[in-house]
Amino acid sequence: MTEVPGSTREMWERNRLREDVLDDIDEEIELELDDSRLGADKDRGTPDSRRTYFRELLRLQGELVKLQDWIKDTGHRLVVICEGRDAAGKGGVIKRITQRLNPRICRVAALPAPNDRERTQWYFQRYVSHLPAAGEIVLFDRSWYNRAGVERVMNFCTDAEYEEFFRSVPEFERMLVRSGIQIIKYWFSISDDEQEMRFRARMEDPLKQWKLSPMDLESRRRWESYTLAKEIMLERSNINEAPWWIVPADDKKKARLNCISHLLSQVPYQEIQKPEVRLPERVFSPDYLRQPVPDSMIVPQQY
Repeated sequence: MTEVPGSTREMWERNRLREDVLDDIDEEIELELDDSRLGADKDRGTPDSRRTYFRELLRLQGELVKLQDWIKDTGHRLVVICEGRDAAGKGGVIKRITQRLNPRICRVAALPAPNDRERTQWYFQRYVSHLPAAGEIVLFDRSWYNRAGVERVMNFCTDAEYEEFFRSVPEFERMLVRSGIQIIKYWFSISDDEQEMRFRARMEDPLKQWKLSPMDLESRRRWESYTLAKEIMLERSNINEAPWWIVPADDKKKARLNCISHLLSQVPYQEIQKPEVRLPERVFSPDYLRQPVPDSMIVPQQY
């Protein structure tokens, strides 16, 4: 390995750190460009300015890292439930929460429709296996509240199953809380016009058409049925141990910042003091000879 003069080495390291920071910023910009493509997310007075939004998002994500460290250190168990209409922005918020966290500590549970075997199980059974162990965070991108929403509106469950869900869910959640699991429940609320605009944007965008399922399209026709189901759900499952929180989500950026800020306020975390990390010296072995990699194994350098 060729020795590099100290000053040149320091300059190279500063440039590399700068490149890493710029790469992080580019990742954020890519997410925002994705949101605004084809005019799907016009600037509607989002928090002061785009610069303010980025600054606040990065600050809040820094706090989420502190929250993660505290949860790992204390063994706290946290469940965050994200519900709402189709295209309400749940996925965007979840993406910003998890973006800078360790996936071994913070993970997302987005369960598909139950299979034939799961339909014969106790309703909550397939969700239980995704609950957090000590020192973990689990975000449910839709949850057991499917029964109170889409299953009710689309007649995927019987009246008896629907009523049994509301008898069981308060006790199920109280049992989880008694066992030491903190539950935070969010409903992302958007207007009729906003959902229509987002659906139309997805229809026109070939990179987002996969997000628009036949079930989503049917939900437009049954807007009022979903509204009624939501109102009943909030009334019958809003308990002191795990209350519902409403996130106004017509403005995506505000919804992201407000939800993350509120989430942080619900957990009594503190910054964990960690030992200073020191990079060990590289060990060189005079007997080791690095073998060349065959050109046939190298990914073509097109960029």
